[in-house]
Amino acid sequence: MGRGAGKPPGFEPGYRSLLATGELQRRAARLEAMLERCELCPRRCQVDRRRELGCCFTGVEPIVASWGPHTGEEAPISGSNGSGTIFLANCNLRCAFCQNADISQRPADHIGHTSGAADLAAAMLQLEAEGCHNLNWVSPTHQVPALVRALALAAANGLSLPIVYNTNGYDSVAVLEQLDGVVDIYMPDLKYSDELAAQELSGIAGYPAAARSAIAEMFRQVGDSWDLAPDGALRRGLLVRVLILPGGLAGVAETLRWLSEGLSPLVTVSLMSQYRPCHRAGRVAGHPELRRTINRDEHLGARLALERFNKSPHTLVQGFSGLQA
Repeated sequence: MGRGAGKPPGFEPGYRSLLATGELQRRAARLEAMLERCELCPRRCQVDRRRELGCCFTGVEPIVASWGPHTGEEAPISGSNGSGTIFLANCNLRCAFCQNADISQRPADHIGHTSGAADLAAAMLQLEAEGCHNLNWVSPTHQVPALVRALALAAANGLSLPIVYNTNGYDSVAVLEQLDGVVDIYMPDLKYSDELAAQELSGIAGYPAAARSAIAEMFRQVGDSWDLAPDGALRRGLLVRVLILPGGLAGVAETLRWLSEGLSPLVTVSLMSQYRPCHRAGRVAGHPELRRTINRDEHLGARLALERFNKSPHTLVQGFSGLQA
């Protein structure tokens, strides 16, 4: 498949115009300056990541666990040719049920595996050459400066794919403001509506408020409408992922209510039923329900809440079997 085969026809991502004015390079520099007293995420470690590691165990150079075309995302993201996925190692959350814990929570496994910006830019260009519909940055929060620097290099060499910001939702509004016009597609999780659940299951304080503020900024940038390519691949928009957890731990109905009333009932949601007990899920004190998958009643309750609060024509629902319905 020739280079750019997956590029949406008649579409130019926002970072192309930023590149032409030099603003993309300036954004990269501003983000890199934030590493001196790191506040890239709401943890606000304030360490100098040029010299030491913060809670994400990541320095200045990007740590890429893997990259390649990925067909397992939501259909508007994967399309027919796959999403150009770049999996970033380490994470700013400590989710007990993480399905990618080997990437996100084993920093010792990635020591010495850093990539330079030029290598990361080359990977981006290769994904475009393979016909991917977009570049999908998975767990980008703690590595945004390196990603934007690499993007500037790749764009200078012709890259023209939409950028997907695929995040756990625990993001800094100040960082997201620097991504206005850089990111075309925001795909955040909204994991919890209850702060105690976030503390117990993901080891983080203040998650609901921080994630809602971050998603409100994403909404400000791209709104509730979608720009779809003729082949149905998404090229600009917001897609909020909501994972149903056993025992109502995610607070799905409250999350959907907030999205509808706080932002818009037309915000597109991906309601996910794929929870399975993995990593440390079976060992969380006081939560034996995490040892099982969700049941039919929990799935039905989440769907009824979705019908009540969400009016987006693009919203996606995973069936109870785990398959798209």
